[in-house]
Amino acid sequence: MSSFASSLNDPTLFVEKSYINGAWVSAKSGNTFGVHNPATDAIVGSCPESDVEDLDDAIRAAAAAFPLWRAQSGRARSRILRKVFDLLIQNKDDVARIITAENGKAKADAETEAFFSAGFFEWFAEEAPRLYGDIVPHTFPNHRTHIMRQPIGVCGLITPWNFPMGMAARKISAALATGCTVVLKSDGVAPFSANVLAVLAERAGLPKGVFNVVTALENTPKLGLVLCESELVKKISFTGSTRVGKLLMKQSSSSLKKLSLELGGNAPFIVFDDADLETAVASALVAKFRNRGQACIAANRMFVQEGIYDKFAERLVEEARKFKVGNGADEGVTHGPLTLGVAKVEEHVKDAVSKKASILFGGNRLPHLGQNFFEPTILGDVDDTMAVASEETFGPLAVLARFKTEDEVVDRANNVEMGLAAYVMTSDLSRYYRVAERLESGMVAFNTGIIGDSGAPFGGVKHSGFGREGSKYGCDDYMVYKTLITGSINTVYSAPSL
Repeated sequence: MSSFASSLNDPTLFVEKSYINGAWVSAKSGNTFGVHNPATDAIVGSCPESDVEDLDDAIRAAAAAFPLWRAQSGRARSRILRKVFDLLIQNKDDVARIITAENGKAKADAETEAFFSAGFFEWFAEEAPRLYGDIVPHTFPNHRTHIMRQPIGVCGLITPWNFPMGMAARKISAALATGCTVVLKSDGVAPFSANVLAVLAERAGLPKGVFNVVTALENTPKLGLVLCESELVKKISFTGSTRVGKLLMKQSSSSLKKLSLELGGNAPFIVFDDADLETAVASALVAKFRNRGQACIAANRMFVQEGIYDKFAERLVEEARKFKVGNGADEGVTHGPLTLGVAKVEEHVKDAVSKKASILFGGNRLPHLGQNFFEPTILGDVDDTMAVASEETFGPLAVLARFKTEDEVVDRANNVEMGLAAYVMTSDLSRYYRVAERLESGMVAFNTGIIGDSGAPFGGVKHSGFGREGSKYGCDDYMVYKTLITGSINTVYSAPSL
């Protein structure tokens, strides 16, 4: 047993294997890769460096399990998903410790992710028995039209490191609810959280082969190619960069897979003069600095109208001073190390400052804490020529830019390739509707910094991808529609006797 596992209330939740066909297995090559704690750089554990043969085993197991799983009633699938929810809640403390150890996020953020993950299993447990079809009136009176919704089949799911359990839970729960079987390729930077889901799914009674987890680090590109080209895999769901999403789409063309792609973001955060100042500041702190800014929906560009700019900047800095940066496992720490990407944050700060942006708060690495630490940072007087205006930082960097008019800020907000999330702070109801309709974004939050919820469809437009996760709409991406036409129905009814 590893030293980290022994620190858990239930050490069996920490598994250093892949999960294929109901068994915990090593890679056939025997190769492994190490997983490091971003705060200390210490080895947390190791996982199999799976190769094509290992992935093929997982795909075949999922294909073999599909007929049995799809034949289960929605209610039967629901009961298992509900048990996974219960088990996640029961083990939330250990789940949070595992997330923090491999990802680095602060304890409070990790606990939030544990609940967030559980919420998807609860939601889709409730959706599983309600995957209705439709009856549509036919042109001919002696015909009937029925539309069935059926599971698409084996689903290849590829998840990122920033929410290593949450992103997996959102995909897995929807796929299983609809009757699909799953091959999950977890991220090599943070694979242990996904393994927890396999442990708990097995305890909940999920049949073998229905849910498989394959781990790898260096071999990730070749495993992605196999998932895309396999004729047994009918669906790919990917969360990650736009560059990789486009590659997966291209690789899936030969097998004409159904795709869901949740890709990069460059979210605008717009504060109008009529906004409630304290609501705007509180929302900005969440939208920008939650999870150290390492979220695809993080506010990347903050546009603040001239009349409220100075007050907003002052209050934002006052609140940011209350942050405590350190090892995510330590009590009182609000922001842990970055999992990856410190150099890009530093690069964006230097670029902006060289172009006359002002540092209002932070701006530096924190080498005395470790190589992955960077101060929560706020820059003022940012303009659209700076790299941060067009590139996703993916770190704890808030940049403030002034604007004058509604038309101006909407045009600037839309002037990027991405269209995942947007935030608007206003007390004007008319503006609420106008701006919501004009923003080129899959999701818009008004007077809040919170977007993700199990009951709300999650996804973007433009180069942020397509498809929706969570909510009742999240089931559609794992289902196909079948039309049934029935003819020669006797439509002559006898008159009732009096």
